[in-house]
Amino acid sequence: MSSTASGRNGTWRNWGGNIAARPAREVTPASVDELSAAIRRAAEDGLKVKAVGSGHSFTSIAATDGVLIRPQLLTGIRNIDRDAMTVTVEAGTPLKRLNMALAREGLSLTNMGDIMEQTVSGATSTGTHGTGRESASIAAQIKGLELVTADGSVLSCSEKENPEVFAAARIGLGALGIVTAITFAVEPIFLLSAREEPMPFDKVLADFDELWAENEHFEFYWFPHTGNTNTKRNNRSAGPEKPVPQLQGWFEDEFLSNGVFQAAQWVGRAVPAAVPAIAQISSKALSARTYTDIPYKVFTSPRRVRFVEMEYAVPRAAVVETLRELKAMLDRSGLRVSFPVEVRTAPADDITLSTASGRDSAYIAVHMVKGTPYQRYFSAAERIFTAHEGRPHWGKVHTRDAEYFAQVYPRFGEFTALRDRLDPDRRFQNDYLRRVLGA
Repeated sequence: MSSTASGRNGTWRNWGGNIAARPAREVTPASVDELSAAIRRAAEDGLKVKAVGSGHSFTSIAATDGVLIRPQLLTGIRNIDRDAMTVTVEAGTPLKRLNMALAREGLSLTNMGDIMEQTVSGATSTGTHGTGRESASIAAQIKGLELVTADGSVLSCSEKENPEVFAAARIGLGALGIVTAITFAVEPIFLLSAREEPMPFDKVLADFDELWAENEHFEFYWFPHTGNTNTKRNNRSAGPEKPVPQLQGWFEDEFLSNGVFQAAQWVGRAVPAAVPAIAQISSKALSARTYTDIPYKVFTSPRRVRFVEMEYAVPRAAVVETLRELKAMLDRSGLRVSFPVEVRTAPADDITLSTASGRDSAYIAVHMVKGTPYQRYFSAAERIFTAHEGRPHWGKVHTRDAEYFAQVYPRFGEFTALRDRLDPDRRFQNDYLRRVLGA
């Protein structure tokens, strides 16, 4: 399968397999001019326009029955500026290609998420993030971007040029225009030491503030129906490099984390009653390990088991309480959940609709394996998250609407006013944006 999720007979499907759409036509522009022309032509034909990256969102944020723009020809590095320490990259470039190209140049992003299959514009437009005490989401590392708006004109945006557009368009949800290039801040490549170790759930919660304060990047996975977690701390290191040996890496990252995990998911689907027993085994399968490598080899890992996901950002001060409530709900619900819950953090940022906008945040992500009914679990989790003024990840399953977002985002009106100005005819509208931003 190509890097872009797709289907037969003109049907587009996302990576998680839970969203499908039938666009009227698909366009693969080879230049910004071709993209502008495609937008103008869509307007003449009365069609909506949506750009789609790798289809990694679990919401219908990229779905359209109009013109689907595929960005795979808009890829590659345009420019590296070593004085300013920035790299300008075409919007359709996969994160994986960006990370590898930067590493060859002795450069790196400061922080990244744990998956790197997405395109740079898809990842940033939906607010993709990793975990960090001081370092924020991928979008927060943007220094400039190029945006093609509804009338086909090209806007350059930065803190100096069109700053009000820049404030919003870094996480623009595809609502303000189509991003064609992004300029990221980069730094000289560095080494990260990762320490992965099991820790009891109660201990992680009791020590959460210290674990967060003592590590540049802290995250953990809790296995429902167990009192077990796997923790991961990433901190900068003076070296030497000590990568995971190839065979050991294959055994732990591919065989255990993907192969055995996939088999466990199949058994869990066939025999839900076995899930708690499987969870006990899964949660103990990975033993402690430490390794030191360049950033993208530490931050990211392969994800072969396809899943559907909901993730909410809650105020960081509320994370322990929220997790206790989530565990209590699972314990009494009779639900059988075979996929770990992932917990990460981010510092407050200044992007209008960033899930961490204006507040230090913690992220709680719940997953179900692709093809299993997830509604009951996700609904119960969502009730807990929203009680803490949670903000859902724009690319992951949620049921919130514009009325809710106006309450949890102080600058929500700023974004919708900008959208009125840049896209008055709603050329970039779809059902998802109508729901989350209002008509």
